[in-house]
This record gives sequence, C-alpha cells and structure tokens, in this order.
Amino acid sequence: MITATETEHIYHVTGDKPRLIDEDLSKAVELAQRRAMKEGRGGILVTRCAPGSFSVEVSADVPYGVTRESCEMGIPHP
Repeated sequence: MITATETEHIYHVTGDKPRLIDEDLSKAVELAQRRAMKEGRGGILVTRCAPGSFSVEVSADVPYGVTRESCEMGIPHP
C-alpha cells in the first residue's frame, strides 16, 4: 500500500508480501522521479524504516538524477 504525505511529498510504502512491496516501491519511486523532474532538483531517497515499511522522497541531499537507498532500522548490539 502506498500512502502520500502531500505537504512533505513523501510516499510511504508498507506491506507484508515482498512482491507487492517491490511493485509499490517502483510506483512510489516513479512518482517521486516525476516530482523531481517537475522541480528540476533533488534525487530520490528510499529509506527502509522497519520490516515491510519504506519511505520514498525527493531529497536535496541526493544529487538530481540519482536514487539512493538508506536504512533506519536499528541493529541491536550484543
């Protein structure tokens, strides 16, 4: 499922089936790319927030025309 935060232009993708998550991520990246092209700036940042939960956004921290992946899931230390 894709939900959008219009004021921040962030697309949230959640799901429990890898194939559906992959399809939704592709759609969200495409939407973000359209926004980046319209604005003429910013690259795409895809962040894994938790298992089955991702955010996709146009980011000034990513060069225009580039898509980067990030992971914010905490890794417990022994």
